Amino acid sequence: MYRHLELRLAETISAFLKARFPAATLPAVVIEQPPKVELGDFAIPMFPFAKPLRTAPLKVAESIRDGIGVIEGIAQMTVAPPGYLNVTVDRVWMAAALASGQLLPAPGAAGKILVEHTSINPNKAAHIGHLRNAILGDTFVRLLRYAGREVDVQNYIDNTGVQVADVVVGFTYLEKKSRAEIEALTRQPRFDYYCWDLYARVSQWYERDKQNLQARAQVLHAIEDVSSETAAIADLISTAVVRRHLETMDRLEIEYDFLPRESEILHLHFWNAAFSKLKDAGVLTFETEGKNKGCWVMRRAGTEENTDNTERVEIEAEGLRIDTYASRNTEPTAVRATHIPTGTFVTSDTERTQHKNRERAMELLRSRLAEIKAEKISEEHQKVIVRSNGTVGYVGKDIAYHMWKFGLLGRDFGYRKFYRYPDNHDCWISTTEGEKNHPHFGDVAEIYNVIDTRQSEAQSTVIEALRELGHNEAADHYTHFSYEMVALTPRCAAELGYELSEEDRARSYIEVSGRKGFGVKADDLIDQLIASAKKEVDSRHPQLTDSERLSIAAQIAIGALRYFMLKFTKQSVIAFDFKDALSFEGETGPYAQYTVVRATSIFKKAGIDPEAFAKEAQGSMSSKHFGSFLNGENGDEFWGLWLTAAKTSYVVDQCVAATEPAYLAKHAFQLAQLFNTFYHRHPILSEADEGRRKFLLITVAIVRRELIRILEVMGITVPPVM
Repeated sequence: MYRHLELRLAETISAFLKARFPAATLPAVVIEQPPKVELGDFAIPMFPFAKPLRTAPLKVAESIRDGIGVIEGIAQMTVAPPGYLNVTVDRVWMAAALASGQLLPAPGAAGKILVEHTSINPNKAAHIGHLRNAILGDTFVRLLRYAGREVDVQNYIDNTGVQVADVVVGFTYLEKKSRAEIEALTRQPRFDYYCWDLYARVSQWYERDKQNLQARAQVLHAIEDVSSETAAIADLISTAVVRRHLETMDRLEIEYDFLPRESEILHLHFWNAAFSKLKDAGVLTFETEGKNKGCWVMRRAGTEENTDNTERVEIEAEGLRIDTYASRNTEPTAVRATHIPTGTFVTSDTERTQHKNRERAMELLRSRLAEIKAEKISEEHQKVIVRSNGTVGYVGKDIAYHMWKFGLLGRDFGYRKFYRYPDNHDCWISTTEGEKNHPHFGDVAEIYNVIDTRQSEAQSTVIEALRELGHNEAADHYTHFSYEMVALTPRCAAELGYELSEEDRARSYIEVSGRKGFGVKADDLIDQLIASAKKEVDSRHPQLTDSERLSIAAQIAIGALRYFMLKFTKQSVIAFDFKDALSFEGETGPYAQYTVVRATSIFKKAGIDPEAFAKEAQGSMSSKHFGSFLNGENGDEFWGLWLTAAKTSYVVDQCVAATEPAYLAKHAFQLAQLFNTFYHRHPILSEADEGRRKFLLITVAIVRRELIRILEVMGITVPPVM
């Protein structure tokens, strides 16, 4: 409600200024939040309007205050030096609207959004770092859907890459297992754990003798041949591991719509189609010498050819002499070409018909400009897209995949159902043929890729490829949602059984490494969190059955994990710690959950349904009654709590605009803190005044409902007891 009022206020002021000053080009109205409710609920700086209106900021604010008239939901406007318009919300109007519980449709852009997240290499068990990716991605999906956007969730499966090849090497070279033996192993409950250990062993095998890396190269090449036994083994392993990944993420209530696989990008010739477009547009060049000889390369994103986009071109060939300046990045439209035998020359397109040699001169010029462009790409500025042995690198396949995402490739996957969630939602996977009746995937308006910061260059290269192909609008709507790594505190690493040196114990965090086998498997982490939470639940609620206590412990553990991963800004390195995450105090998931449980217990004791009560009480309380509390004694305290509860949509929009879910975690914590302060200051059920008691109960119901909504967007459910 706060967000909708803010938007309406901005639109009304903008319309007023345009009507008052029709000849002026005006900036957008920017609305800020005052630091204290005593200063108002909105603050609008007038400084941006001073220059275009040739009026002092204070005078602009006064003209709006005096001339804009009545705006529903706004109580008053005041002018504050040196040039602010401070706006106070009609507290009774806002409270009544909030109490109604209505979620107004959010204004926003049309078109489907695609969020790609998790995207774990299907070669071993998911680990703690993957959990941060999945939780960030899933929460961002929930934020978008709360804001009213249509979202597809995709989890890209790199089933033909180096990591899968390494596990195939482990099974076939180290363990000498047949396809049938590997298939039997895939049916084990935690096959991904087996692969975790094998992957580490293969890495050690490579380190012992670099010649062993030849096995990786051979397997990597063979995987791309769909008819080979190696490709069949790789598919067997990766498919089994992917299923395990979905089961792990399902424990966190994280779901996907579609699993596009790299193998289909190759087998359905996505790459071939993209490759042709990239070559034709001159995005890729073929290297004939140097360290990248035999490779197809493109310029690394962020590198420049030179500071001047024009070249002086001198050509003397086929009886023509060309001496001109031309841009290397645009199509030449005119050229000065001297015809050597006669001295005639071409100066503009208007003389095209008079000079038959002009077309040849233009052709020679284009060719030379292409050569110059290729020459400018030094080896250190090259990104290899196709290796000299013909295999396509990760970035090349990613370019093709993103062209498909935007509907720019002219090809599509085959689809088949792969995994069904408990809520009967189907997750589809790519295939070469597939089922006829399937949802429509791809062809989206916006893309968000949740990938860690180490992939920034690769992501930038994909965006640059789209631009060089001429798809600037697509590139503008492609966002790399980057984040930093997850590590462990030394205490957490020790609790998980890792041996630490004195140097390790003195460090602020311990990095994990899948290749070295050092890390925390996602399922192990979840299991240990549940076990730790259950000890607390067992001691507090022995009267409950074991299954009930286990269910509550799981809700607390998942809430603790998700909140911990979300409360840090995405560019912060996280040092995970069990004790910090599971704490019932401070900025944690259990603290927010406990706040809801506390609010619910008030209604349980009173024998009242909180949802029904809020709606009924709102209708029965008069504006005068609301106003007597929100504007009277303790009014600012009560209003601060109500106003914070009203800001959920505002915070959601902030999260989406900045791709930063941490703002929502901060909002949950702030609302929980304000409520707990309110709870301790004001007796509720023992309140003798019936009108005041009713208002206090409505306040509890509103905060409870908003906290549940906020936590739901964060993927956190609230247990019945804590």
